[in-house]
Amino acid sequence: MTLPVTTGDALAEALDGWERAPSLVATTILWAAWMSGLVALLAPRPWGLTLLRVVAPATIGVNAAAFADLGTSSAMVAVSASVVATTCALSAPVAEAAGNALAYGDERRYPLRIPTPLLAAPVPVAVAAVAAPALAPLLLAAGEPTAGVLLLVLGTPVALVLLRALHSLARRWVVLVPAGVVIVDPLTLVDPVLVRRELVERLGPPSGARDALDLRLGTTTGTLELHTREPATFLRRSGRAGGALVQADTVLVAPVRPAALLAAARARRIRVG
Repeated sequence: MTLPVTTGDALAEALDGWERAPSLVATTILWAAWMSGLVALLAPRPWGLTLLRVVAPATIGVNAAAFADLGTSSAMVAVSASVVATTCALSAPVAEAAGNALAYGDERRYPLRIPTPLLAAPVPVAVAAVAAPALAPLLLAAGEPTAGVLLLVLGTPVALVLLRALHSLARRWVVLVPAGVVIVDPLTLVDPVLVRRELVERLGPPSGARDALDLRLGTTTGTLELHTREPATFLRRSGRAGGALVQADTVLVAPVRPAALLAAARARRIRVG
């Protein structure tokens, strides 16, 4: 919310030497990005979380470019402020609020961590690709119609595909419901799976079971193990549209806030330990 105040001077200074048309378009894009991020924060939804995951890192890039161009103290403040704002916008409480905004009745959703291998490169590249078409109007205003049209025509379809992929990361939860525990993960499961309360043997730290169904996709921190009294059926995603039935009595997941999930599960009389 504070970005117009903390970064406004540096960005205005950076745009000061631009021609009127590009400067006006750039200002419009910046205000639109800020307003969309503000709406996503004030009215949290999964789509808003996806939007924040694109807009927030983009602000760091924009302010870093301004600092590289100006090298002033105001530009340095802008970079620092955008890093702080991005950290807050992408924090666990925001992700949790976004998921629970669509919760039904007496259920509580706990987001799963973004897989570590995806954070190494695929997610940053996807974020940059999704944000790139927003630069097309700027190129057109700057007198670069060929580059602007190419970016718009070629970049938009790619951005839409990658945006859908990014959005799947915002719809991964362990959900506590009156009937038990639901695992919702479009990256690894074709359909959500309900494990009924009476079938839950234990929810807690991993025991090291070798035959566990691992849904973490490479994430190693924050791991919890769901162990059931009898094997449950999971339709494990295979490729873009396929799936394979898997029977498992031990499942590994990596929630963003494992301690909070365990506390809530204990309060719902789900065996924790």
